[in-house]
Amino acid sequence: MTNKRRARPENILSLAGAGAQSALTDDQESVWSEVVKRVDEVYSDLLRYEADLESKNAELEEAQRFISSVIASVSDILVVTDAAGRVIQANPAFVALLGRDEKALVGEPLLDRMVAEDRDKARLFLFASAGLGKAGDCDLRFLTARGESDVMAISFSTRIDHAGHCVGAVLTGRPIGELRRAYQALHGAHLELQQAQRKLIEQEKMASLGRLVAGVAHELNNPISFVYGNIHVLDRYRRNLTHYFAEAESSDEDPAQLRAKFRIDSILKDLAPLIEGTLEGAKRVSEIVKNLRRLSFNRAHETQQIELERIIVMATQWAARAKKNQAKIDIEVAPGLVMRGNEGQIHQIVVNLIDNAIDAVRGERDPHVEVWAGIVAGEIEIVVSDNGAGISSDALDKMFEPFFTTKTVGEGTGLGLWISYSIAREHGGAIAAANRPEGGAIFTVRLPVGGE
Repeated sequence: MTNKRRARPENILSLAGAGAQSALTDDQESVWSEVVKRVDEVYSDLLRYEADLESKNAELEEAQRFISSVIASVSDILVVTDAAGRVIQANPAFVALLGRDEKALVGEPLLDRMVAEDRDKARLFLFASAGLGKAGDCDLRFLTARGESDVMAISFSTRIDHAGHCVGAVLTGRPIGELRRAYQALHGAHLELQQAQRKLIEQEKMASLGRLVAGVAHELNNPISFVYGNIHVLDRYRRNLTHYFAEAESSDEDPAQLRAKFRIDSILKDLAPLIEGTLEGAKRVSEIVKNLRRLSFNRAHETQQIELERIIVMATQWAARAKKNQAKIDIEVAPGLVMRGNEGQIHQIVVNLIDNAIDAVRGERDPHVEVWAGIVAGEIEIVVSDNGAGISSDALDKMFEPFFTTKTVGEGTGLGLWISYSIAREHGGAIAAANRPEGGAIFTVRLPVGGE
């Protein structure tokens, strides 16, 4: 602030009128004093206004330095143009990007600094004064001292004067090429993860299929063995009947003795139960094959009416027979319990839960698994519990996460419960896990009666 000493107005007036003061009348002297007073007030106001002006100028300069420092610190580019698209001001980030001096940029058409292929789309945002400009975003590349810049996400804003007229545009932006490349790398990694996940799910399905085949093998063994044994007996009876008819035609032996010799009466008496038993075994094999067809994974989106008692009993038998360690399994299902859903998927849930329960009681003195199903609060509940060691607090929080398993390496993929949980959710239900007060774990499946 310039500090110059000024003579007080009253001093100047006093000196000027010192020689003539004796000649002034009282009225004149009063007027003169009033004038001096007013001049002194004006002078005081002038000094105050000058001080305020200098203070405000200092504040304005500080604000300008602050704004300039902020603009200089911003890593995003910032460019201000006039209505003709010429550069008025650019921040250091834009100057560094182009590799040119800021003074050389001022007054230059901004379009000349863009890659030719990108100028048309930038022109619509840039010329606001011609009625074409608008606020918006687009991707642009600039011509730099090193060639074309990376792709930049540019945001255009129209610049309005005090009268409300468009007088130019303001551009802000940042490079997104690295971001795009990172996104592409992330997308590729995500695809690889999905492929790996699909492979693991297929492996889990194959593991489930292995357990299923083992159960089916045990299930088929009894009726096939029964049919096989009956066929051998029927073949022996066939040979006896063949010899009997051959000798009856060529021999003069008494027919009664021939019948006794070849035990014809015994054979005829035994044929009916043999054929009946063979048909029963074949029918049982046929039922097992039908069940396998119902449980096919290829019809994942088909729904049908499911008799839960049949599914639970079958799943329990197949899961138990595929295990080396035996456990007592009690099944209690409410009569007439039915729901609508995918039979194969519900079977898979029950097999997975019973399979885990049998593993959980391995080594127990009296291994015991209970399966219960009924209606609770208008929903179907399937409960599988065991008397094993229970579930640790850490495992309870992660029980249904993919790839989490408490089994040893090679025994489980960690996808069985996750797949079961996903199936339950697809049917509009859920699965919960907890520890029983008396010991062991309990898994509860809740499903809507009508399905989804």
